[in-house]
Amino acid sequence: MKAFVVDTNVAVVANRQAGQAGPDCVLVCVAALAGIKDNGKIVLDSGMFILDEYLDNLGLAGKPGVGQAFVKWVFDNQAVAQRCERVPITPMDGSFREFPDTPELADFHSDDRKYVAVALTSRNRPKVLNAVDSDWWTYRQVLRQQGVRVRNLCPRQFSAAAP
Repeated sequence: MKAFVVDTNVAVVANRQAGQAGPDCVLVCVAALAGIKDNGKIVLDSGMFILDEYLDNLGLAGKPGVGQAFVKWVFDNQAVAQRCERVPITPMDGSFREFPDTPELADFHSDDRKYVAVALTSRNRPKVLNAVDSDWWTYRQVLRQQGVRVRNLCPRQFSAAAP
């Protein structure tokens, strides 16, 4: 079973709450979230940093969109070992101890460092899924060199020449 760390922006795009994301990007995000729910595993931190961000941005109440349904699935499966891996990460000076200490990532957005820390701590070697956050695109090569596997679901958001 493949494991994934999912940046909140993927669920927000799937929920049609990101104006910069076109219809193709929305469909790719919807498919990625469905794939995780059907055959994948989500990786979260044991300190609830990721889940809290999901809840802050999408919540659990109201008529759910695709992104909200995904957050509800994560919430319901957070203690199911076959569906969710929980890993410890250590907050430290606005970042996390597990985040790479390299000058090339000094300007990587602080809110996204939890995803990197979780990906590097997981025993499942998960891919980090991103839709529209440019930091993941800008730092993709440095992150790869540090052992972080990123899948930019909507690369056309960042470069017309992207594959």
